[in-house]
Amino acid sequence: MADFIREGRLFRVIGFNPSHRQLFLSSDALPPQGTTTRIEVYFGHVELMFLKPFYQEGVHIRRASPEEFALLQERHKLKPADAPYTWMLERDGDSFVIAGNPSWREAEYELMGEREALYDFSKPWPPDFPVEFGSVD
Repeated sequence: MADFIREGRLFRVIGFNPSHRQLFLSSDALPPQGTTTRIEVYFGHVELMFLKPFYQEGVHIRRASPEEFALLQERHKLKPADAPYTWMLERDGDSFVIAGNPSWREAEYELMGEREALYDFSKPWPPDFPVEFGSVD
């Protein structure tokens, strides 16, 4: 998958583990908005991030274009080698993460049972309920 696009959903930063350099975003099922799935996004090997705590209009995760990277490089003194690892989080925003390829998981919230997170590394994968998953290339 070239981009990961989930517009019209509230995403929030739910965790950052500095010792493992892991960042997690999620969007919960909100029945009043007609959503029934939980979506989680994982970034590993995080080097740098410039985030908002919430993305009220959803996310559009993709590699930074050469023009976007040039601007970020100037603003944040990034190294040219960071370009292939710079991920934009919004269609027209300034949020970005320098990390390995992001991955995502999505499942019907009601089917998750007692499992609180899709990226719970203490639980077996894949789980015993239907789930969609992938990575951003």
